Amino acid sequence: MVSLLTRLRQAIAAAAAEPVAQPARHRLARDLSIAPPALRHLRRAAPTLPLARRRLASAVTSAAGLALAALLALAPLAAHAHTKSETYTVWHIAGTSVRATFSIPLVEADRLAKDGGRASNDDITRYLATHVWVTSKAGKCALAGPVRPVAATEQFRRFDLAFDCASSESIALHSSAFFELVPSHVTLAQIELDSGDMIEQMITTDHRDLDLSGGEADELRSASFFEYMKMGVMHIFTGVDHMSFLLGLVLISRRARDLAFVITGFTLGHSATLALAVTGILRPHAEFIDALVALTIALIGAENIAVATRRPEVISIGVASLLTVMAIASAAGFGSLPASLLAGAALFGSCYLMMSGHLYDAARLRLVVTLVFGLIHGFGFASDLLEMRLPTERLVELLVGFNLGVEVGQLTLVFALLALVALLGRVRIALPRPIVVDVLSSALVGLGMYWFISRSFR
Repeated sequence: MVSLLTRLRQAIAAAAAEPVAQPARHRLARDLSIAPPALRHLRRAAPTLPLARRRLASAVTSAAGLALAALLALAPLAAHAHTKSETYTVWHIAGTSVRATFSIPLVEADRLAKDGGRASNDDITRYLATHVWVTSKAGKCALAGPVRPVAATEQFRRFDLAFDCASSESIALHSSAFFELVPSHVTLAQIELDSGDMIEQMITTDHRDLDLSGGEADELRSASFFEYMKMGVMHIFTGVDHMSFLLGLVLISRRARDLAFVITGFTLGHSATLALAVTGILRPHAEFIDALVALTIALIGAENIAVATRRPEVISIGVASLLTVMAIASAAGFGSLPASLLAGAALFGSCYLMMSGHLYDAARLRLVVTLVFGLIHGFGFASDLLEMRLPTERLVELLVGFNLGVEVGQLTLVFALLALVALLGRVRIALPRPIVVDVLSSALVGLGMYWFISRSFR
């Protein structure tokens, strides 16, 4: 083998010094004891592997493009694209008296505004009075006074409801709030029974009534681990912006190793969130999370453009300039995001784009980015559960179930995309990768910045 390689190098050197190309080619074949047809086969075989890789990359790009185009088509249907819609209730049952505290994130409360701005207390109290009620064996329970707004953290609106029932038997709780606005909405309910037992349950559009069966949990059971797993899966499939970000990462993943880095980063992010939430080390600001998710979408699209054009400096300066202007506007009193957050985002975005544009292999950098993205989403859900004041002994179980559900949903999406890649490769349908990347990356930047700006000034 070594002798053959040596002879190959000598023959190539001699052929390069030959002034006439045709005799040199035949002399190369003669010196190697290879017939000219075999030599032509050798020359054709050389680019086979790179060509296969190019075809695979083109198929991956086309599949990601088709999926992303479908998501972009759905984008106008969701003013708040990240449709992880949740509210939280705490119910106290004491004989014929039922009291409820309804906690509503700001983004959910604003869905009830008539003019598209900030919902007033009157808007919310009227809505809850007609969508939340209690029944007993004697019929529908009467409201013991009007629905009252009470103090809440800056991330939530909170309201108290009280009901007087004619009987303590067969008490059932009902909530149809927000389902006509967001069909995937979920109300997480914590119920404290007269016996002192505590139950956690989820109210969904298909399960709006919780039957307490005479004040005891004879039929009602706490939400299971698998129900929270299902909730995590739906968190992926109902979040248009999350899927856009994930498909944007697939779009720039030329190799299976790159895709593995993406999935690993997101998994590590959720795992870190679980530990930090349970120990109470960090408490996230839920009102900033949606905006940061949108910014991440814009950044991944901008990275694609920076790498494709080989001009990361221009893209980096453009993104940093826009975020700096928004930070100045925030300092002047415009917008809901703090100026320090926007300034930090400008610094992070510019450094990230500069690094990814100059690195030969940015796969490890993307691992860090998806890790941060996982932290953002995980902290959002952890903050929701902490606001609901779930029992500490179940918090780990619920967070683990949700995080596993997120991973199941994410892997399902990735495998579905790979199946589409295989189909496109089989039928030989693949668009040129540069065209698909440029067009869809520009769409990601535009869509992400639209969501980011709209969520920053609502």
